[in-house]
Amino acid sequence: MLTLQSWLSFYEKNYEVMGRVTGRFYGEDGLPTPELTQAEAMITKGLEANKQELKEKQKFPPCNAEWSSTRGSRFWCSQRSGGVSRDWIGVPRKLFKPGAKEPHCVCVRTTGPPSDQTPDKPTHRNRGDLEHPSLEEYTGCPRLAARCSVPP
Repeated sequence: MLTLQSWLSFYEKNYEVMGRVTGRFYGEDGLPTPELTQAEAMITKGLEANKQELKEKQKFPPCNAEWSSTRGSRFWCSQRSGGVSRDWIGVPRKLFKPGAKEPHCVCVRTTGPPSDQTPDKPTHRNRGDLEHPSLEEYTGCPRLAARCSVPP
């Protein structure tokens, strides 16, 4: 649906509307059908999900990763890993998301208050997001290392 929205935006920006095609989205009278309303609601929901995903990616940027059959997996964080520029490097952690079959590697801030700290809980232990309940350390990796190797 978001791909359709992208095309629609392109055409609305670059072309003059000459009419409407009668069918699924517009009736004979030129008015929107319930299907168009439903499609627009799905697009709105998709745009909101994208916004939420971008917010999550800022909080937990994806790790850089590499895999080799002889060396196993290697994960590392940098100030630009996951395509997200930031002023911290972080450490690799497994992020478990509801409904996902497998966790994925994210970079986690190790200092300052938690990202989702609320004003009613102003005290923190200067551990960034390390205590987030959906995160898990990689077995055998140093707790605060920006790089982690997992053998095959």
